[in-house]
Amino acid sequence: MALVNMRSCGRHGFHLGLRAYATRPIGTPRKHKQQDDTPVFQYVGQHRKPQDKVFVWGFSYTGALGIPSFVVPDSGRKPPRKHQLTPYRLDTEQKISSAACGYGFTLLACNTRDLTKLWGMGLNKDSQLGFQRTQHDRNKSFECVLEPSPVSLPLLNPQETRVLQVSCGRAHSLVLTDSEGVFSMGNNAYGQCGRKIVEDEVYSGSHLVHNIEGFDSQVTQVACGQDHSLFLTETGTVYACGWGADGQTGLGHHNKASCPVLVGGDLAGVKVQQVATYGDCSLAVSTDGQVFGWGNSEYLQLASVTEATQISSPRLLPLRGLGRVRQAACGGTQVAVLNEEGEVFVWGFGILGKGPKLSESAVPERVPATFFGRSEFNPSVKVSSIRCGLNHFAAVTDRGELFVWGKNVRGCLGVGKHDDQYFPWRVTVPGHVKDVACGVDHMVALVKSII
Repeated sequence: MALVNMRSCGRHGFHLGLRAYATRPIGTPRKHKQQDDTPVFQYVGQHRKPQDKVFVWGFSYTGALGIPSFVVPDSGRKPPRKHQLTPYRLDTEQKISSAACGYGFTLLACNTRDLTKLWGMGLNKDSQLGFQRTQHDRNKSFECVLEPSPVSLPLLNPQETRVLQVSCGRAHSLVLTDSEGVFSMGNNAYGQCGRKIVEDEVYSGSHLVHNIEGFDSQVTQVACGQDHSLFLTETGTVYACGWGADGQTGLGHHNKASCPVLVGGDLAGVKVQQVATYGDCSLAVSTDGQVFGWGNSEYLQLASVTEATQISSPRLLPLRGLGRVRQAACGGTQVAVLNEEGEVFVWGFGILGKGPKLSESAVPERVPATFFGRSEFNPSVKVSSIRCGLNHFAAVTDRGELFVWGKNVRGCLGVGKHDDQYFPWRVTVPGHVKDVACGVDHMVALVKSII
C-alpha cells in the first residue's frame, strides 16, 4: 500500500491525506473488488463542521480592523502595518451574524443569548462604540479601541434578547434587537441617534445608549447614512431622523429631525422591503420590486426624476429594463441594484464597474454576469447580495464568492494592491462568504469555512 500525505496548509495546520491503494499483488484472492482495485480518496477532517470566521482588511491605524499588532509594534518583532491589502482572519470565538463599518470603526454582533453580544473596535471619540472604560481610570473611556471589545447595552432581559443587525454612520451607530427595539450610540449633533439634540453636548466618554421609540410597529432593519438614520418596520413603513440638508431624511424639508418621523412622498401607502444609505442619498425597495429615492442627486443618483441636486421627499424612480428589483446599495456618489435574476445594475458617478471609460451614468448600466464568474462551465452563477462603501461596491454570489470594484481607498478592496479596480475582481477568501460590510477605507467579511 502506498501512502501519500499532502503538505499541511491553512492557518490551523489541517492537511489533506490522500491514500492510494495499489492493485492487488498477483495471486492474492479476489475479495471486495471495488475496494482493492479502486483508489480511495479520504480527506482528513471531512466530518468537521464548517466554522464561522471573520476576515478584515483595509486601513488599520484607526483600530477598525481589530488587530492591535497592526497599530502598536509587537514587542519589536513586527513593525506596524498601516494597510492590510488582503483578507486577514480576526480571532474571535463568537459566531458573528452581523457586521457594520463606520468611518474608521467597526461593530460586530451575534444573535445568541449570551450576555455579551456586541463588540466594537476602532475610533470611539464620539462614543459610537459605547463607553470603553480604561484600566487605569474607570471614569475615562478609550477614544480608540484596538481590538474587539464588548459594548454594553441597557437591556431589560440581557439573556433573552438577541441582536439582529448593526449599522454604522460617520460617528454614530444603530443596534437592532429582536424584542427591545433599536439602540443608538455616538454623535447626535443632528438628531441622528433619534433623541433630543443637546447644545454643546460632549460625546467623548459618554455612557448614554439611547433606546429609540416612536415607531408604528417592530423595526426590522436599520441603516445609517453619514449623519442620518433610516428605520424599516415590519409593516413596510420607513422612518427617518438626523441631518436633512440634502433631503436625505425624505421628510419633505432640509432641517434636522431629532426623533424618527414617518417618511411619506411616493412611499405613502407602499410596503417597503429594504432601505439603503451610506452617504447623503437614500433608496428604498418595495415588496413589488420598485425603487424609490431621495436626498443628494449631485452625482446623478436620482437623475431619472430630477435635474436638481437634491430631493427632500421620496420619488418613484422610473428605471427601465431592470426587472423586479430585490436589493439596493447606496454609496457616496454611486448606487447599485440587484434584481431577482441575480443581475447587477449601477449608475451615478465614480468607478462603476464597466471599465475606466464609464465614470458617470444617469441610467442603470448592467454589469455583465461574466464579471461575477458566469461561464459555460458555471452558467447558473448569480449575485445574491450587493453592498456599497463610500466609494466602492461589493457583490456576493450564490457560490459564496466575493467580488469588489471601485476606488481602492487605503487598500479597502482587499485585492492585494493599492490600485483602483475598474471591473469586479474576486477577493481571495478561504471559505464561503455569507455577508460583507463596506466602509470608507476598510471592509469586514463573514465567512463559513469550506472544511
